[in-house]
Amino acid sequence: MNLLFIFFGFLLLVVGGEFVVRSSVAISLKFNISRFVIGMTVVAFATSLPELIVSINAALNDSPAIAINNVIGSNIANIALVLSIISILSFLKVGNNFYKRDWPIMFSFSILLIVFCITDQILNQLEGVILVISLFFFIYYSLKKSNNELIADDVDDKLVFTTNTKIIIWLIISTVSLYFGAEFLVNGAVNFAKQINISEAVISVSIVAIGTSIPELAASLIAIAKKEKGISVGNLIGSNIFNIGSVLGITAIIKPIQIAQEIIERDIIWMLFFTLLLLFMAILPKRDNLGKSKGFIMLLLYFTFITLAFI
Repeated sequence: MNLLFIFFGFLLLVVGGEFVVRSSVAISLKFNISRFVIGMTVVAFATSLPELIVSINAALNDSPAIAINNVIGSNIANIALVLSIISILSFLKVGNNFYKRDWPIMFSFSILLIVFCITDQILNQLEGVILVISLFFFIYYSLKKSNNELIADDVDDKLVFTTNTKIIIWLIISTVSLYFGAEFLVNGAVNFAKQINISEAVISVSIVAIGTSIPELAASLIAIAKKEKGISVGNLIGSNIFNIGSVLGITAIIKPIQIAQEIIERDIIWMLFFTLLLLFMAILPKRDNLGKSKGFIMLLLYFTFITLAFI
């Protein structure tokens, strides 16, 4: 029964994530907001909503391990699972912005989170505010420095013709789906962890994290099927930055998050490892390319991480 709840939680989060992106983009286009701004802010935040809803739900239900490890596991999955699958099925080229802006900012956010976690093993409201403010600075810097070449490929111009009634229906569907999806996923994961006698931290960094990363993976696979560029390295890095800045930041503001010792000693180290690995993969042996061989290496390491988490 718990696995059934987890499955339906996954399904509802995918549906909710899809409709919240559609409605957000449609609203933005109606107000003549540029496609670049939509891609960098509206879509990025909308695709992080599953993580945000799950983390807030977990924190309010006294499951802080799920709140923090949902984000850590999702960030790992975005790099080691989603990117690796895209690299295997398609070809990814890393641009200059990866070295100059995207990766350094993601690394900085990761280091900031690590410092907050190891200082007193709690992510408090002040630190949450700092994360959110840092995210706004990232958005401002990105918009200021961009020359608009990073236009979101997944923004459908046809959405500008969407009627207000349809937008309202989409918003209702997304709200209901995200709420109940988070409820089912968190409750199912907590009970499943108790049933098989493993920690909530392990379940959240693996099953829950993969579930909240499904929208990004699904969008990538659909883009490949349509022979479109789909989600680039920069897009996924942006998602990781939003996960730390908005998801953990807002959750900590609502309710401080206790950080278990095992999260510091294991999961955060893995997140830092995969963050550094992405940089080395982009540089060596062939610079600016993420191909099949690198994809298989990252995927193998991801399965190693998941296996060790359950041991």
